[in-house]
Amino acid sequence: MGVLAASPLPAAAAADGPPASYALAADGTPAPYAFTAGALPVAGGAGPADAVRLVPGRTYRGSLPHDGKQYYRLDLDAGSTAYISATAVPPSGAVVSAGDGVRVSVRDADGTSCSFRATRFGAGRSPHPITAWGVRESTPGARLCQGAGAYYVVVERLDANGSSPGAWDLELTTATEPRLRHTTPTEAPEATDTPSPAPMTGTPVRRAGGAGFAGAAAVGQGVWTTGIRPGQTLFYKVPVDWGRRLGATAELAAAGGTGSGYVTGALSLSLYNPVRGYVTQAATGYRGVRESAALEPLPPVAYANRYAIPDQVAATRFAGWYYLVVHLAAQTADRFGPGPYGLTLRVRLSGTARPGPGYAGASVPRSLFEVTDEDRGEAAAAGAGGAASAGGDGGGDGDGRRLLMTVLAAGGIGGGTALLTVLGVWTVSARRRAGAR
Repeated sequence: MGVLAASPLPAAAAADGPPASYALAADGTPAPYAFTAGALPVAGGAGPADAVRLVPGRTYRGSLPHDGKQYYRLDLDAGSTAYISATAVPPSGAVVSAGDGVRVSVRDADGTSCSFRATRFGAGRSPHPITAWGVRESTPGARLCQGAGAYYVVVERLDANGSSPGAWDLELTTATEPRLRHTTPTEAPEATDTPSPAPMTGTPVRRAGGAGFAGAAAVGQGVWTTGIRPGQTLFYKVPVDWGRRLGATAELAAAGGTGSGYVTGALSLSLYNPVRGYVTQAATGYRGVRESAALEPLPPVAYANRYAIPDQVAATRFAGWYYLVVHLAAQTADRFGPGPYGLTLRVRLSGTARPGPGYAGASVPRSLFEVTDEDRGEAAAAGAGGAASAGGDGGGDGDGRRLLMTVLAAGGIGGGTALLTVLGVWTVSARRRAGAR
């Protein structure tokens, strides 16, 4: 079974539209982003002298002005690597340019640059949440940005000329990664010419996306489907263990009605790592027929990837939850109607899970750079996702399929009731574990 055939979706499919985690704007449309519940309010400083201190492991909510920079302070020890991500959220209907975006840079107390990264809207020019990240690496033998003390995070808009003048909402997250118990080679794994894996096949399982990182819908290997409206952004998360590779393709169904024309960069699929660090993106235009965007091949997750020169390789430096973020450009509605449009997400996990690198302590937040049994259970509770008929290695959904086969093997009268009971308990248990974390 392929992607949904047309938009608007049938009534049953349309009911799968915006999930409960979506807040609604005044006009009843989904809000552009669902912020983390309990995020602490914060106002950035105009310079280092009045920079507000951020505590690793916490999430903050503030704003990003059209012009100017926002300064924040991190007090770090000598052994940990620190990460900060900034998710900028333009209001619905805002005008943005292709070069407009957000940049995060980290500096030491002397003003020396430790890192700087930027994310831009690109050809789609559609307002939606975008995230950039910064890092203070604690690296043996390095001279710059080492040692304990104060470090400064600078968040700013890029090339905002021609864009709406209003401020954007901002979500900040911080995390630290402990040093290793033993030193490892400081060279990236040798690059190999890896062909793109074939997209997953099988019967799609309906799975609504979340409205933000904190509410991302957990999925494993498989084929997942939902509806998406122009201007909407959907968040999914996939547990990726050490030694495993993630591949994903997003497909947009053919439009119904009499629309015509072409929308540049209509569908985008972005990948972020466990600290919400940007990894890579795929995008495609839309002319009313089925289109797809597939992520480029990525290496297996490995600690040594951080020493690679390509940013997309360096970003796959640890295990944990990886985020797939799908956006449909608002301009699609002008050409082909308001939707919702059929969206299919094909997720493949390959490679063999391996032990972690051996950290000397705990991450902040805890268990951020590992895949736990609870994580696997949360992803498996979403359903098999067509993986049973995909012919792949099964990835993280193996436990779920084994449970289903065990129940089905019971057979006889009451087998269906038993299956529903197990699935219900399984889902509730996974949700409770996720809530407890």
